[in-house]
Amino acid sequence: MKLLVTGCNGQLGYELARSLMPLGEVVALDRAACDLADADAVAQLAAHRADVIVNAAAYTAVDRAESEPELAQRINGQAPGELAVIARETGALLVHFSTDYVFDGSGETPWRETDAPAPVNEYGRGKLAGERAIAAAASDHLIFRTSWVFAARGANFVRSMLRLGAERERLTIVDDQIGAPCWARNLADATAHAVRQAQAERAHQRFESGVFHLTSSGETSWCGFARAVFELARARRPDIGLRVAEVAPITTEDYPTPAARPKNSRLDGNAFAARFGLEMPHWRDALARCIDELPGG
Repeated sequence: MKLLVTGCNGQLGYELARSLMPLGEVVALDRAACDLADADAVAQLAAHRADVIVNAAAYTAVDRAESEPELAQRINGQAPGELAVIARETGALLVHFSTDYVFDGSGETPWRETDAPAPVNEYGRGKLAGERAIAAAASDHLIFRTSWVFAARGANFVRSMLRLGAERERLTIVDDQIGAPCWARNLADATAHAVRQAQAERAHQRFESGVFHLTSSGETSWCGFARAVFELARARRPDIGLRVAEVAPITTEDYPTPAARPKNSRLDGNAFAARFGLEMPHWRDALARCIDELPGG
């Protein structure tokens, strides 16, 4: 099996390139090798004749998307549809990652795949457009909506908190946005498991494309997430020096940003568990493992 991974230098793409290796030959492409902003570069991916295309590349600058909507739509909305056309024409399976930001964040019930999307920012609108473009291309596909991805490398909330916690004694963090932090390693491993099963289903002509919610179990706020980062870092990695003594909760309104954020980012993962026979670990357990792998302070 030949697997093509885009965005291999990102926190998820890096983990995917590792997790997918047991399945076959992995061709990992970074932005220099394939920039999704360039339609011609995307079209050239057909020449790889991959059995599976895993798209981990994305425009992820949520606030900047408000001032660059065309670029965000190009990368998150149009390019995934072009990848789906390639998958259809070459007989490949397309795996794509979307986000909790396709929902408006209302209520307190975890979002199901059947709930109506209503994104509140340009990033979410672009990601939803990508989902719809993939569906319209009618290729074999799996779309995984995830949330609050973190890793031991790259730019993410955990690494930002540890940097700020080493510089400041007091931090204020939003406490009324609720979701589930997801370790990129867990997300990549679950994806590899799903790809293996999907390819077996395709071989027996019993595969069904679909959208699935895939993130950690449990829930917390950004403030709760930050407090857990500091608690676990102090317990497990005393070599990472921390000055922070207080993490104070604030509201979304206290911390205005260019892009609106959904307050309810909970995702119901029951459909993925039922289809693929795999339940995701609790976010706090995943965070502890991630902290163990952080570079030394």
